Amino acid sequence: MKTPPGLDKGLLKAKRLIESSEDIKVYSHRDCDGITAGAIISILLERLGKEHEIEFINLNQVEEIKIENELTIFTDMGSGQHIEEISTSNSKIIILDHHPPLPRKNMKGELLELNPMKHGIDGSTHISGGGMTYLLSKKFNYHDLSWMGVLSAIGDLQNSLTGKLVGLNSQILEDSVSIGQIDILEDLSIYGRQTRPLFIALSYFSDVNLPITNNKTECILLLKKLGIPYKEDERYRRLCDLNMEEKRKLFSELVKMLSRQVPPKYVKYIPQLVFAEAYDLRREEKYTPLRDLTEFSTAINACSRNNDIKLALRILKGERGPVLDELESVSRAHRRYLAEKVELIETHNLLKQKRNLQYFKTAEIKDNVIGTIAGMILGYGDWRKPIIGLGIKEHGTKVSLRCSRLLALDGIHFGSIISKIAEKVGGSGGGHAMACGAYIPHGTEEKFLELLDNSLKGKIG
Repeated sequence: MKTPPGLDKGLLKAKRLIESSEDIKVYSHRDCDGITAGAIISILLERLGKEHEIEFINLNQVEEIKIENELTIFTDMGSGQHIEEISTSNSKIIILDHHPPLPRKNMKGELLELNPMKHGIDGSTHISGGGMTYLLSKKFNYHDLSWMGVLSAIGDLQNSLTGKLVGLNSQILEDSVSIGQIDILEDLSIYGRQTRPLFIALSYFSDVNLPITNNKTECILLLKKLGIPYKEDERYRRLCDLNMEEKRKLFSELVKMLSRQVPPKYVKYIPQLVFAEAYDLRREEKYTPLRDLTEFSTAINACSRNNDIKLALRILKGERGPVLDELESVSRAHRRYLAEKVELIETHNLLKQKRNLQYFKTAEIKDNVIGTIAGMILGYGDWRKPIIGLGIKEHGTKVSLRCSRLLALDGIHFGSIISKIAEKVGGSGGGHAMACGAYIPHGTEEKFLELLDNSLKGKIG
């Protein structure tokens, strides 16, 4: 897929604006896509010898910004915010975003908004914020930043439904493969290809509850039954250690197991649930969390959720050695926190059931991990229903929804649904088919759940 002519023209205009500016401020989002987009633009500006400052913020902070610089750049944000309210008669603003754009009224100064959705391109599956930022760096011939455009897309779950990158994402992937940065592999859709012992990785396969879900002993017995060694000498084998014959055996067995557990209408989607493309960064060492791009994206998110975005930037800009020890420490703390909160939900029976959804409500979980926790709890709940995490915070309630990929593959787009429901209770939301969220006012939680439950009648199961 080629860049549309209108977008291409806009990217060239952005290039000229950057070249003619000396005082530049960058704002980017605090998730993997936003941090990687920020890293791309920062590297680009460093290479151009441009003094700049970069700040990572939440979406609700955009309208508090005071524009004081010659050029302000927003990456992975800006389209869904009222930028006109912070613009001035002297301001020059570039937005590199992929979220649905708002109509602009009373815009002051100069705004160049580069968004794929303005050119008929799906911003949730075809290109990420980091991908848009890479396309700009490509106008300066910095093709070596393409791997970061791929990382952004994976961090934004743009490959989660199809199992591979499509649209402009596939063009960015091709750029990276052509210069020897990334290997594309056919593999099983199991998280932890490089770092988790295979029997542990299998136990976390939770789109559908299976006998092996959260049961490491059953996973070892399954591997023995299939004749797939789970150890080599004293070392546990990872998914990346398996040969194609072993992967075929495991694929066939998982398809059989899943087919026995799901209603007939879902059976046709099962191969998509088990198989996916994987992307390895060739320069990174095997068995490290930076080799597989899905695990890399988790590492960046762990830094963000532990408020250590500087560490994420150092890694993205190429630092290794001691920085990897820091990353391991941050990741360990992140995993420990998640495990504690999953245990909290289980021991206090916080997971409640409605007809068409399940939910938990708590003030004891950081709002930036509510979605992660919801995804983890899915393996303990009823996979046929979406799971909603409600995080009660000082200024409102954070809502995060996760569901089995089977529901999304069957055509339910929860991002669209949650957006409409949130609006009805005075909030706002949106996101992907199987991972989305919202912010709603205090006291509207029960109404929100009731409306969402009713909207799913006849769609689930």
